[in-house]
Amino acid sequence: MPARDALDRVAIARIAAETKWGVTPNRTQATAKARAALAEKFLRSADGDPVRAEHLRRAYYLRLARKSAEARRKIKKETAEAEAGEAELAGGDAA
Repeated sequence: MPARDALDRVAIARIAAETKWGVTPNRTQATAKARAALAEKFLRSADGDPVRAEHLRRAYYLRLARKSAEARRKIKKETAEAEAGEAELAGGDAA
């Protein structure tokens, strides 16, 4: 069944992910190749130096954490603005 919109695609992807992990007996083994490939990427970027590769890995995850926090702050701000707008509209109806 094709997705109708972005929310439908998200729902389909979540169903697929839950199904995959529901039938996968060993999650660690299932993700081993991907984890090894990412470790290799950092090692290549560090010209084979495992210490530098670890620093690059940490920097990568710190950047992800920063983006995540930024997105959460944005959502929180937008939610507060939307709630304030709704409260203002509701207040206008009561008058």
